[in-house]
Amino acid sequence: MRSKQSVEAAPALSSPLGRITIASEVIAQIVSHVTAEAYGVVGMSARGLGRLLPGDRSRRAIDISRDDDGVRIDLHVVVEYGLNLAEVASTLRNRVAYEVERLTGLRVSAIEVHIEDVRTSA
Repeated sequence: MRSKQSVEAAPALSSPLGRITIASEVIAQIVSHVTAEAYGVVGMSARGLGRLLPGDRSRRAIDISRDDDGVRIDLHVVVEYGLNLAEVASTLRNRVAYEVERLTGLRVSAIEVHIEDVRTSA
């Protein structure tokens, strides 16, 4: 993850008692868990290298940023050979958006799935 910033929660989560902030690392951790369980994803990848990252370093393949509409997520994955890449990416995008919104209350404005490589599952 490139930045260690926090993302301020949506106004609906604010109250007269204060505001809620969620660290980008927390969002990246949610994305990492969802991606690890996703059908067709062999693993997370180092950006642009197509190299699998070990589980404890998988969050390096995830970028979290904030724009006017919500949270933007970029993730870099390796997909199992022989599967429909567009279908795997679409399913992953939908699951990540659903879980991030459900668990954090933040609106997800965009998810970019970068397929860095295809491999046979081990």
